[in-house]
Amino acid sequence: MSDTPVIGVLALQGDVREHLIALASADALARPVRRPEELAEVDGLVIPGGESTTMSKLAVLFGMMEPLRERVRAGMPVYGTCAGMILLAEKILDPRSGQETVGGIDMIVRRNAFGRQNESFEAAVEVAGIGGGPVEGVFIRAPWVESVGAEAEVIAEHGGHIVAVRQRNVLATSFHPELTGDHRVHALFVDMVRAVK
Repeated sequence: MSDTPVIGVLALQGDVREHLIALASADALARPVRRPEELAEVDGLVIPGGESTTMSKLAVLFGMMEPLRERVRAGMPVYGTCAGMILLAEKILDPRSGQETVGGIDMIVRRNAFGRQNESFEAAVEVAGIGGGPVEGVFIRAPWVESVGAEAEVIAEHGGHIVAVRQRNVLATSFHPELTGDHRVHALFVDMVRAVK
């Protein structure tokens, strides 16, 4: 069916498989993306959770950083979770040495803001634009957004901190919806991709 968008998951590091499953359940054709030529073939892209510094360095190493920036600037829909949110920020507080971002959302992000691995938690999060009650958010060494620019829309907060933001075709969450059985955030993203396909 031509209405089925092809959505890639950046497969350099992180929880790629879980995103592929969540996207497929939201009626997208999902595939891993590791090289620029694979990026050129997708309608949208998910940047998964993982370790943001490692992902940034691997993206540069694999020749993916500039093609990613170009596609985002050209309007390709992108969704980043956790480390993916950090990569989509225009600015990171306390970045690691050599850490670069793709950009796409006018926001400043604080890495590991919710604490260490052993402080990971789950919480119900109300996300604007998603009906049916709160989304179950899994927070693992999660960032939060310190501030957003005029064009970025805050769509969820938790504990007084911004945890989900959208700016035009770019979506980012601090938490991992792919680790739950609830695929509504992925369905929202698939709809975003469909709208510009």
